[in-house]
Amino acid sequence: MEIMLVPPWLETLLSTAFFTVCPRHRDAPRSECNMFCLDCSHDAFCFYCRTSRHKDHPVIQIRRSSYHDVVRVAEIQKVLDISGVQTYVINSARVLFLNERPQPKSSSSSKGVSHLCEICGRSLLDPFRFCSLGCKLVGIKSNGDANFNLSTKNEEIEERGGEGMARRLPSKENEELREGNQKDMFTNTPPNPVHSNSRRRKGIPHRAPFGS
Repeated sequence: MEIMLVPPWLETLLSTAFFTVCPRHRDAPRSECNMFCLDCSHDAFCFYCRTSRHKDHPVIQIRRSSYHDVVRVAEIQKVLDISGVQTYVINSARVLFLNERPQPKSSSSSKGVSHLCEICGRSLLDPFRFCSLGCKLVGIKSNGDANFNLSTKNEEIEERGGEGMARRLPSKENEELREGNQKDMFTNTPPNPVHSNSRRRKGIPHRAPFGS
């Protein structure tokens, strides 16, 4: 049953060391190994290895934030059910962390944080269960009340009438729609007609004293 809940490549992804120099393309400008193939499920590789060895394979690109590995939500949500995992917006892109990050024990308790990761106790911004994919994996193995299976997630959404989608933080596409709604709100305010009418009223009294 665990195989159904967790894809076989996920544990390898979470234990892979990224951003090392590719031994095959050491002198190339883009030689950092920041990509992972879901089919091969082996070591990380660089941009040039992808072109030559993984051209038609599903590949995920890993990025880095404050020396921690992250992946864009737009990429990972195509292959994993990421519900329950806290996401963040970094450089205008919504991302989530691959693994648990060290945090001082006093930082979460002293500030009265209400949302904590169920596995490592890290403070969260929103009411999510896990701070990273790694913590969700631990939660699945210990409790079995979550999963990474997209098909299972889709079934839950249909049963709840779409409720499951509302609880997930918006993807980049949904963020653009939300920004569009805000622009529409500002567009509906009519400042120009008010200014134009006020200019006309100011013009009439100035003429009257000169006429008399």
